[in-house]
Amino acid sequence: MKYTVSIEVALPRERVAQLLADPAHMSKWLRGLVLHEPLSGVHGQVGTTSRVVMQAGKQKMECTETVTRREPADLRGIPKGQVVHFDREIVGEGMWSAVRDRLTEAGPEATLWASESEYRFSGVMMRLVGLLMPGAFRKQSHQHMQDFKAFAEQGKDVREAKG
Repeated sequence: MKYTVSIEVALPRERVAQLLADPAHMSKWLRGLVLHEPLSGVHGQVGTTSRVVMQAGKQKMECTETVTRREPADLRGIPKGQVVHFDREIVGEGMWSAVRDRLTEAGPEATLWASESEYRFSGVMMRLVGLLMPGAFRKQSHQHMQDFKAFAEQGKDVREAKG
């Protein structure tokens, strides 16, 4: 299964890249994040492997994330017109995923964030979930983007959301 979702954030591309890459902010916009800890390497750097735990209601999922691309490596002074790339592979029980994020300038104070996701499932349960609920994956990806936009533009923290 593959899909792409995108959103425009009303901040310069360099600022969006820095906010996305900063582990101190992840729990403020990544709804359901319980834990994101590097097992090897430095957070966000190519080759770094991290343990990630997410929770939705009573459902908890643990997976391993490996950063496969980050360009440019230094997120300060990014040349005008350069596309920022954040790619990672995520492996969990019955699932493999690749996420390729691209940040492009949409104007002097605006950034287009496009995220391409690819999923492969193994095991009967995960194949059924992928087959019967493909829209749920796209919806969750879009929700994460909307939460990031609200955090980046207005300082909203998903942990403070009511209901």
